[in-house]
Amino acid sequence: MDVLPPHQNSVAERVVREEEAKRKHLVIALSGAHAYGFPSPDSDLDLKAIHIEPTTSLLGLGSTRETFDRLEILDEVEIDYTSNELRGVLTGIVAGNGNYIERVLGAHIAHRSAELEELRGLVPAALSRRVHRHYRGFASSQRKAFEEASAPTAKKLLYVLRTALTGTHLLRTGELRVDLTTIADEYGYSDAHDLIAAKREGELVVLSKAEQEAWSARLDALFATLDAAVLDSILPATPFTDDLEAWLIRTRLESGCPPIGEKG
Repeated sequence: MDVLPPHQNSVAERVVREEEAKRKHLVIALSGAHAYGFPSPDSDLDLKAIHIEPTTSLLGLGSTRETFDRLEILDEVEIDYTSNELRGVLTGIVAGNGNYIERVLGAHIAHRSAELEELRGLVPAALSRRVHRHYRGFASSQRKAFEEASAPTAKKLLYVLRTALTGTHLLRTGELRVDLTTIADEYGYSDAHDLIAAKREGELVVLSKAEQEAWSARLDALFATLDAAVLDSILPATPFTDDLEAWLIRTRLESGCPPIGEKG
C-alpha cells in the first residue's frame, strides 16, 4: 500500500499472510490515521477485516467465533487487527454502521478476495440515511473526548472532523470518502490542513488554549451541517437489501469447505 512507509508496509504484509493462513478473508482494509490522511511516525497500523466462516462450521453443533482481534508490537510497529464475520458485517451495513461500510468500500486495501469486487458493487444500494446515526454518534463521542481532555490533541480534533465530514459527504452524495485531506476544503475547513501538519509530527501534539477554544466554537456548525445533510440526503430512508441477501446466500453455499487452520 503506497500510503504506508516501506517498513510498515512490510509488517502489514506479514500480518496479512499470518491471519489469512488462519481464516479466509473477504477483505483486510487499512483504517485509522493512515487511511484518514493524517498519519504520524508513531501511528499504529489499523487493519480491519471481514472473514467468511465456512458454511459447514455455521451448520454444525459447535460454536462459531464472530470476531478475532490481534493487538501487539511487531518489529516496532503497533498492530491493531480486528476481523468480523461476514453476516454480522452485512447486517451492520444495512443498519448504517460506517465502520463496516468503510471496510468494504475503502480505498486502501491490504488484501482482497475474488468476492470483494462483487460486494463493492452491491453495497451502495444497501446504504441509507441510517448512516447518519452512526457518524453523528461516533463524532459526538470523539467531540466529548476532545473537549473534556486535560491536554486536547490535534489527533482528537481531527477524528471529530474526519468522522463528521465523512458522514456529511456520504449523505449528500452517496460517495464514501474517509481521507480528510480530500473533503476538508470542500466543506469550509481548509485550516484543518494546519492540524494535519501538527498531527504528522506526533500522536500527542497538544493544541494551544487559543486553538482549542477557536475550534470548539466551530463544532456546533460542523454538527449542524451533518444534521442538515440527512434531511435532503441522496440516500433513501431505508436500504435495499434483496441483492445483498441473495449474494450472501450464494456466497455461503459456495463456502462449505472445512475451516482453514483455526476453529472458533
